[in-house]
Amino acid sequence: MKSEHLEQAEFVMWMRQTHKEARIFAIPNGGQRSRTTGAKLKAEGVSAGVPDLYIPLWRCWIEMKREKGGNISPRQKDWIKYLESIGDTVIIGYGCEDAKNKIASLCH
Repeated sequence: MKSEHLEQAEFVMWMRQTHKEARIFAIPNGGQRSRTTGAKLKAEGVSAGVPDLYIPLWRCWIEMKREKGGNISPRQKDWIKYLESIGDTVIIGYGCEDAKNKIASLCH
């Protein structure tokens, strides 16, 4: 089974090849960091729970999870609720293929 990192990297590559008009970028909220780095990033505005990816053209956020076993945390649920309340779309992609299918449904 692929890691969340590999699923996300594969999805970003697919997006950039398939939807060249729609820029996508990552929100670096996860990962292991030192306390010092974590404190600096928090002071700069990093916020736990923000989805992993954003597509500005479509006002679409993507939270990537592994194909199986990925759970949405309470902080992520709170962010998703907020983003949807302001009219943005949020997709939870359980693996690259699931995310691609959900993006395809937005484009039609």
